[in-house]
Amino acid sequence: MAQTRPQSQFSEKPEKAPYPDSTTPPESTFFESSTGTVEPEWDPKAEARAVRKADQTVLPLLFLGLLVFQLDRMNIASALTNGFHTSIGVSTNVINLGNQLMFIGIVVLEIPSNMLLQRWGPRKWISAQVFLFGLVASLQPLIKNKTGFLVSRAILGLCEAGYIPGAVYTLSKWYRSTELGKRVAVLFFGMFGGNAISPLLGAGILRLDGERGMKGWQWLFLLEGLFTICVSILLLFFLPGSPRNPRPLLSPGLIRFSPTDSAVLVRRLERDHLHSGSSSSPPSSNQPIEKNLHIPPSLVWKTLTHHRRWPHYFSTFAVFSTWSSLTTYTPSILLSLGWSRTSSNALACVGAFLSLLTVFIFAWLSDRTGKRGATVVLAQVCYLVVLIVCREVQRNKEMGELGRWSRWGLWTAVNAFAVGYHPVHNTWVQLNCRDERERSVGIAMWVMSAILGLMAGTQYYRMGDGPFYERGLLIQICMVAAGIFFALMQIGIYVVHNRRVAEGKVKPGKDGEEPQVYVP
Repeated sequence: MAQTRPQSQFSEKPEKAPYPDSTTPPESTFFESSTGTVEPEWDPKAEARAVRKADQTVLPLLFLGLLVFQLDRMNIASALTNGFHTSIGVSTNVINLGNQLMFIGIVVLEIPSNMLLQRWGPRKWISAQVFLFGLVASLQPLIKNKTGFLVSRAILGLCEAGYIPGAVYTLSKWYRSTELGKRVAVLFFGMFGGNAISPLLGAGILRLDGERGMKGWQWLFLLEGLFTICVSILLLFFLPGSPRNPRPLLSPGLIRFSPTDSAVLVRRLERDHLHSGSSSSPPSSNQPIEKNLHIPPSLVWKTLTHHRRWPHYFSTFAVFSTWSSLTTYTPSILLSLGWSRTSSNALACVGAFLSLLTVFIFAWLSDRTGKRGATVVLAQVCYLVVLIVCREVQRNKEMGELGRWSRWGLWTAVNAFAVGYHPVHNTWVQLNCRDERERSVGIAMWVMSAILGLMAGTQYYRMGDGPFYERGLLIQICMVAAGIFFALMQIGIYVVHNRRVAEGKVKPGKDGEEPQVYVP
């Protein structure tokens, strides 16, 4: 029913200093509607201003953290071109073992790291975590032998565990469901962008080979590790905590959130839940995630055994496993076509950069339509099509010998579509968790499935299958097809369950908890 609206307290006013951490947003900014729901006096300009501040602080800082996360993992590839394995006396098999130990370390501590995030809050835990893996990365120039390398990779993995699910979980505390997909996509630009620029940075830093008695790979590890430590300091000084407690840990912040900004951000998330029609418990935006939010083992077990979400993890494992071999071998494929080492690395970056565009397009489509599962399947189908085309065109003798630019175009297209589904799938998982603690564990499980997929994918491209890896491409085609099957299964499970809830066939839980309604 239309009402005469009084002057909104969310209208544009001079900024005030943020209120103390323990203070609740001013009650005068809310009124009670005729339905009994407490709603804020909404000013679109005030809302846009508050969201813009989050976009200018939270999002770029988490993006930067993920960028250095990926650089510290990927720089081993550039180090190998400078004779790193020869310097420490190891074979490529040992290098592969070290990378597998790193992945195992990430998987082992993924859930415990997110439990610490809930205890300490993002300002403390994410900043400390980036500092720790930056410190480990910067000490890698001291590696002398096989043991040192294996230990350093394992510790690097343990320190990096939990950053990705912690970062995407933190984003979910700032944005509505219709906005989350695009923001998660931008966050993942850090990973995919790091993958794209790592060879270029490596090529530049390796030119320091011999300076001050250090090899190029030592300079590479040292400088990128120190850069990571600098990013951790930026996080300490400028990363906001949550909409209710936006002040960074060690400073007021470059961009400050007023009490009105905080009130808008908190209430818009509550409104988003109420208007979504979900029957699950509302997101506890009024409970700061900075401290004292305990995740008991019983909740971890409940999330692990939530069988209706298992197809998410199977699909992610299957499709994301194909990315590992692409990132490792695309430069060598181009090298076999006759380009120089520098040109091959540069040309391999094109597909990685184009993947940023496909990631954003599918994320925009997901937010625009609200069809999370359908968008994931569409992105995976596009990837499957280019894989099939790449394999069939290269092995079709009737087409004659392909030129190297044609082959480059095929492999560029494969790399461009290889991860378009990934951030959208992450958002889909988040939206189907009941509360923030379950969401934290659920995202960790999703990342664990992705990391396990990367471990498996390192074996898809074998030496005898080069240089164009027809058998490897066939394996990738089968894995992507399996991923699509599980994604479709996940949609079906959600649709059938929601129908049964609507028909009253699903009873409340033993603790009186209402049946969950999923986002298919």
